[in-house]
Amino acid sequence: MQIILKLLNMEINIITPVTLTEGAIAEINRLMSEPGFDNTQLLRVGVKGGGCSGMSYILGFDKPEEADDRFEIEGIPCIMNKSHGIYLMGMQIDWQGGLNSRGFTFSNPNASKTCGCGTSFAV
Repeated sequence: MQIILKLLNMEINIITPVTLTEGAIAEINRLMSEPGFDNTQLLRVGVKGGGCSGMSYILGFDKPEEADDRFEIEGIPCIMNKSHGIYLMGMQIDWQGGLNSRGFTFSNPNASKTCGCGTSFAV
């Protein structure tokens, strides 16, 4: 998603590192509207070492840290460690709510291979 701001006749392009589908946005908003949700936490998108292909995706709610970049997608405040952008730039996150496949899925153009479950990748 690209956001264009016009400020003092100057155009600034802000590109979010990842995108969320309508299904993912709806599910994240549902989770955030649950009773007892901690509104001090933001949606963390990231990676960590591990998984059958070498790296696993991180998607969950967390408190911001100093090394995080902040961005917003459709009103959802997001954070990502600055060093994770090289692995995730251009990735799309979707939500599948069917009986056979339920959960968040990741479509990452930077992945050279992925595992069968779709939560692990290599670059």
